[in-house]
Amino acid sequence: MATSQSTKEAIWLRKLLGDVGCVQVDALTIMCDNQGCIALAKNPTHHSRTKHIDVQHHFIREKLESGEICLRYCPTEDMVADVLTKALAKERHHRLAKAMGLQEGTTRKVGVLEFR
Repeated sequence: MATSQSTKEAIWLRKLLGDVGCVQVDALTIMCDNQGCIALAKNPTHHSRTKHIDVQHHFIREKLESGEICLRYCPTEDMVADVLTKALAKERHHRLAKAMGLQEGTTRKVGVLEFR
């Protein structure tokens, strides 16, 4: 399940940043377009059809309760990560790239490197 993998990656990045001196106190917000996943992670009820994903949901639920992560719903149309993982129509690609902070024709200097 994607949310479980995202949670693992977020926790790893949090620990890595902590090791280099950037300690984050607040919960990491994970955007999810699956409302069923969010409901299962927040509600501890057990359903017979969810046995195969029990371990992953317990992991996510544990991280929610400890305050390490926060799950928030994001409609599929507004999922910014899609610009990096899917072939999109031109209009949606430009909208999501702009939302991510990527802009056509601008120059940004980062350190001594220049990106176009």
